Amino acid sequence: MLPYQNLHQAEAALGRELTVAEKLWFNYSASKPDYLLHYHNILFLVLIYSTAPLPYMFIELSRSKKIEKHKIQSKVKNSFQDMLKCYKDVMRTFIVVVGPFQLFSYPLIKLTGIRTGLPLPSGWEMFWQLIVYFLIEDYTSYWVHRLLHSNWGYEKIHHLHHEYSAPMGFAAPYAHWSEILILGVPAFLGPALVPGHITNYWLWFVLRQVEAIEIHSGYDLSWSPTKFIPFYGGAEYHDYHHYVGRRSQSNFASVFTYCDYLYGTDKGYRSHKSIILRKMEETLERNGHRREGSYNSMTSQDFKSE
Repeated sequence: MLPYQNLHQAEAALGRELTVAEKLWFNYSASKPDYLLHYHNILFLVLIYSTAPLPYMFIELSRSKKIEKHKIQSKVKNSFQDMLKCYKDVMRTFIVVVGPFQLFSYPLIKLTGIRTGLPLPSGWEMFWQLIVYFLIEDYTSYWVHRLLHSNWGYEKIHHLHHEYSAPMGFAAPYAHWSEILILGVPAFLGPALVPGHITNYWLWFVLRQVEAIEIHSGYDLSWSPTKFIPFYGGAEYHDYHHYVGRRSQSNFASVFTYCDYLYGTDKGYRSHKSIILRKMEETLERNGHRREGSYNSMTSQDFKSE
């Protein structure tokens, strides 16, 4: 709740005229208590999870040949019933686990210093905070993910997430309830260490969920804007982790690829791609053609499971 009765008081306190965005924020949040603004995050999580996978669902159900070439595991076809069941299972976990966790985490949000008042952060401030959040979450979740692939972690917790060896968008948060809580720690660590405005806190969780849905989509779309992000793993990269399943000791990172490279946990993935490329080149040579390039230039259709 803002400590101003009207816009004039807010402008007097800041010593300047409010921006358009700040006026909108004042009109929306002035009379709302801070805990209610924090609870908005629950609505955003449900809304994004319910809508962001829909384009991939329509692509999957359309069976369009033009789009099908971008499907990573082309032999696996998910039905509408499969997707609906996954959605219901995840929503049940949201209601039973994520919702109550968000409700009871408000005191921690206040303790970290995440603010709700004026002024709003600048675009650059939000941008650099988001970069920090992604880097912190990516590094810490990498190690948590590796622990979940220990014998005990996989058998007791992580096996549920790997029920989808060919993942789809709705399966991004499909996991054991304890895994959702465990992986919530790396996601919250960035905002806790570098607290900002509640609007950037919302945006961080929205972007993180959209990213998780993309890498679980099962489609490596060549026109995705994430192709321009340095060291970004993407759907093809994470799909290999699910494709191998329990035996996977590769591609643990959630967003970027540098951790897997630095700690040598991408060797299986790179070896798999090089084998596929070699088989393709042998086939092309037998047909009187030769393909130039390395495995780094392969497209998604080159990476389909056999």
